[in-house]
Amino acid sequence: MSVAVAFSPTADAISQRLTNALVARISATRHALWFAPLTRFVPLGKELVIGVATRQSQEWLERSFGEAVSAAAAEAFGRPTPVRFVVDPGLFDEPEQVAQAAKPAAQPNLFGEPSLPPLPKKKPARPDTPTRRWRNLTDFVVGASNRVAHASALSVVEDPGMGSNPLVIHGPTGTGKTHLLEGIYAGLRRQHPDQRPVFVAGEEFIGKFVQAARFGKQAAFRRQFRECSALLLDDLHTLATAAGSQREFLFTFDALLADGRQIVVTTDCHPRLAEELMPELVDRLLGGAVWGVLPPDDETRLGVLRSKATAAGGPFPDDVLKHLARNLRGNVRELEGAVNGVRHFAKVHARPVTVSLAREALGDLLRHTVRTVTVGDVDAAVCGVLHLSSGTLQSKARSWAISHPRMAAVYLCRKHTAATYGEIAKHFGAKQHSTAVAAEKKVRTWLKDDTTLSLGDRRWKAKDLLDRVERELQR
Repeated sequence: MSVAVAFSPTADAISQRLTNALVARISATRHALWFAPLTRFVPLGKELVIGVATRQSQEWLERSFGEAVSAAAAEAFGRPTPVRFVVDPGLFDEPEQVAQAAKPAAQPNLFGEPSLPPLPKKKPARPDTPTRRWRNLTDFVVGASNRVAHASALSVVEDPGMGSNPLVIHGPTGTGKTHLLEGIYAGLRRQHPDQRPVFVAGEEFIGKFVQAARFGKQAAFRRQFRECSALLLDDLHTLATAAGSQREFLFTFDALLADGRQIVVTTDCHPRLAEELMPELVDRLLGGAVWGVLPPDDETRLGVLRSKATAAGGPFPDDVLKHLARNLRGNVRELEGAVNGVRHFAKVHARPVTVSLAREALGDLLRHTVRTVTVGDVDAAVCGVLHLSSGTLQSKARSWAISHPRMAAVYLCRKHTAATYGEIAKHFGAKQHSTAVAAEKKVRTWLKDDTTLSLGDRRWKAKDLLDRVERELQR
């Protein structure tokens, strides 16, 4: 990313701080994908103007990275700094001033110096990307929380396009979705060397689509994704923020499926709960196999810890692994981080790995590993999902539009908090704990009978509603 500013050591230093601050917030990969080739940063007056090539890019960058850019600018310039995105049609043509939307050049810029015309946009250097190490399905630790999804991944490798198609794997962060997708890709490459599977992250798909539209290379873009033998897309939910890219993926999806080629996607929730996705796309996804992966249970956590410890330099004593499995409740990435933390601590202090050392090394993590969910958290999550005002569930109203969400909240409070029936009843404005008992029983009946509820502007399966609220609680 080139930052066009007046020529002085101070300006150069702050320019570099701006870049570093932004990279620290969004990662070097995302910076290289979205900012280095697509933007021009120009300090003008007391604000930072960001020139982008197209209106679509402007909307995407402002929505996805506006807060990060504002925070980075405040850090770089030492004070809150207004940030403005403007469309600069000449970004990739002959150099011209960012925008007619900008202030007169004579006005001092953020460095207290007269503003100068922006530097010509240089062709970005191609990042030196190391070869990716693809994980294998044989390395995946299988347990009750992921067994069906793993089996489906194996079947895709054995006979792509002939079984579950599309295959959708959903679940919260750090539960192994990307590992399964990488394992499918590596397995297809190994077992079908004459074929050409494509692995792409959702954000990368959006970036390629935006650049293809900008440079008139849509035909090449479509050849890449519609002539592959299998399309594996990670983090489908990121397409929800880019309507054009989502439509393009839908067309790609239809073209591949019509030819019997395999599609596998991962996403953060069941397609039925992804309100941001196009109904047509949700319908296509539900036409295949949809399997969830959950955070590992005790037995699977022990297996993950054992696997990570062996891979990172040798096994840990069994009592240490069992101690960590009992006390850690995080996802797979957190388990791997715990193993690395214990090993590093032992190396620095030249001590053997023991339970005592593990407690010492992971003191803060073990104290805070389980986020306490409160009755208030559940209340807020239910209101957020159903678009109800704060305090609605405490009202005395008995209409189903209020009482049904309140019953769902009571059920989830019993499931996810340590609150008693009396405490829950008091929070929701009831005088007796028996009200909370009855509400919990009612929701259990809904689940048993697969009841559909009309709430807000849509109809919900009871299980889908509870799943959606639980997804909010995990954030």
